[in-house]
Amino acid sequence: MLIPHRELDLEEAMLPPDYQRILAAVRQAAGPVMARHVGEMLGVDVSVRAKLEPLRGRLVRLVDRGWLRKLPDGRFTTRL
Repeated sequence: MLIPHRELDLEEAMLPPDYQRILAAVRQAAGPVMARHVGEMLGVDVSVRAKLEPLRGRLVRLVDRGWLRKLPDGRFTTRL
């Protein structure tokens, strides 16, 4: 699955639905969030590491493509 790099004219709707839900969850948070909190917001069983790690990988992929920002303490936030 190809996640496009964020560009000025590229809209969030171009992302796969799972990634759109992740972005929406991070935006709804009151501030920077840990992957575990995003998982709770999305209904992922965060007590099982095997379910949390794929979500963390998606968050990092969004960071790598410019859609999110990862803070030094490991929390994620929106770019804007």
